[in-house]
Amino acid sequence: MQLALIDWIIIVAYLLLATAIGFYYKNQASKSLSDFFLGGRKLPWYIAGVSMVATTFAADTPLWVTEKIAQHGISGNWLWWNMLIGGMLTTFFFAKLWRRAEIVTELEFIELRYSGKPAAFLRAFKSVYMGIFLNVVIIGWVNTALATILIAFFDISAEQTIYYIAGAMTIVVLYSSLSGLMGVVITDFVQFFIAMIGCIILAVVVLNTDKVGGISGLKEQLPAWRFDFFPNIGSGTVMEQIGTYSVSLGAFLTFSLVQWWASWYPGAEPGGGGYIAQRMMSAKDEKNAVLASLFFQIAHYCLRPWPWIIVGLCALVLYPNLAVEDSAQGFVLAMKDYLPAGLKGLLLVAFLSAYMSTISTQLNWGASYLTNDLYKRFIQKKNKGETEEEEQKDYVQKARIFTFLIVALSLFATTQMNSIDSAATFLIECGAGLGLVLILRWYWWRINAWSEITASIAPFIGYTLANYVFEWAYPNNFLFTVLFSTICWLIATFVTKPTNSETLDQFYRKVRPEGWWKPFHDADKSYKSQMLSVGVCWLSAIVMVYACLFLIGDLIFANYQKAAIETIIVLLSYLILRFQMKRTRIFDI
Repeated sequence: MQLALIDWIIIVAYLLLATAIGFYYKNQASKSLSDFFLGGRKLPWYIAGVSMVATTFAADTPLWVTEKIAQHGISGNWLWWNMLIGGMLTTFFFAKLWRRAEIVTELEFIELRYSGKPAAFLRAFKSVYMGIFLNVVIIGWVNTALATILIAFFDISAEQTIYYIAGAMTIVVLYSSLSGLMGVVITDFVQFFIAMIGCIILAVVVLNTDKVGGISGLKEQLPAWRFDFFPNIGSGTVMEQIGTYSVSLGAFLTFSLVQWWASWYPGAEPGGGGYIAQRMMSAKDEKNAVLASLFFQIAHYCLRPWPWIIVGLCALVLYPNLAVEDSAQGFVLAMKDYLPAGLKGLLLVAFLSAYMSTISTQLNWGASYLTNDLYKRFIQKKNKGETEEEEQKDYVQKARIFTFLIVALSLFATTQMNSIDSAATFLIECGAGLGLVLILRWYWWRINAWSEITASIAPFIGYTLANYVFEWAYPNNFLFTVLFSTICWLIATFVTKPTNSETLDQFYRKVRPEGWWKPFHDADKSYKSQMLSVGVCWLSAIVMVYACLFLIGDLIFANYQKAAIETIIVLLSYLILRFQMKRTRIFDI
């Protein structure tokens, strides 16, 4: 397919803008590790929050949602909607703690919280595992999604896409390695609005085609279950019932009540973590860290998905003969077939911006682990007479080298995705059971490095037993892995020595956690528990966002009676949230 001149002008203008932002923030990023990886810890909540949303708005996400719509209808989105519960947990129970810790990376937390050689081993291992292996797999996924778009849009071969991807990554590595996090989040801010506007335009265009006929025509041509916000509880499982709307009660309860706290998943880590923690740590204070995370949850779950859902439903009408396994292409085909010149370029820029936002964050995040938690902690040999300024410049230089290393490895991973994808799926499924330790390490003093090491290893064993010895299907295999892992790390916790008292005392004084820290709370005369108020904030925020999510959907589909009820729920839950937030220490700054 040939693009019009106006399309190319839009694409080139966007790429020049992203590059210019990188050069603009180059000098600021070169000052220190904190400036390069945390933007100098001075981001306002709206910049940090939009950056979180933009990063999760990857090139593969609309395609994945389109596929879920084809398989299960709107209710198929519960596979990720359930993560809101854990996301709000991060907002109210962890955001202020991450900012208060004043660390450069998530992995630095390990030696802030734990002590001894086990803590050092865990930090070194995770810096390589997460900074390189897991990171390049994630980037490989996103590259593969971009390749799918390029193949469908330009009718090129899979082999040719690697050259286009390499060109896109070159631009990303240029501005992200020059500008550090500050350049990344500013481009994220621009990219988010481009991507959202582009997807909304696409949804409006395809919805109003003659073949679809607007919302009324869409509802007439598709079965009613496609529009259900909740799955029908039947006898099947969400993994087996491809092409229908039925899931088993056990499966629905598992991914709605267990999965959000039990499993580790990039971008939705229990207790925060990864680039979400990085954004919270880069906020200018605790209040902005909390508000950034809260905005992220609202925008991520309420605003982002509806344009994708509309396009996914329209694709079922526009391309009825598209096989379920190829249903993700419906989104791209709608762009290709129904957008006029100019809008095609805008939508390509929207996907390119979503792609570049995710890649730039992954590069900066991965390089932070390799620089701060591997090179600085275990490899660097300090030169005598070296000033602090010279030392910091050396760190920034190494960060840029590690960024280029990750790019090279990611391009190789992209060419091998057929084999890596199955391995990555296995690794993510083997995260079941780790989440609870990542939550409790903040709120229970007895958790130690061996708890987290065991919780990282045990799921692999549990997964192997459940799937290859007992041959169980979801949710039984998942629940067994969670139970097995939990028993293992609890045993490890109580048969090993706790973190030494000096480290625990320093951690408590710095972070001031609540929960099961009674020996330290007793010695802290200023301590006053806020757990109840924070818990009410958490629950009311969950209700508010889910109600808002369904409210927008019912307004789109003209279900005005339901929308009226949901409006009342949104307002009541908001008032409760606002009242309870004032009672907490979140804003006592």
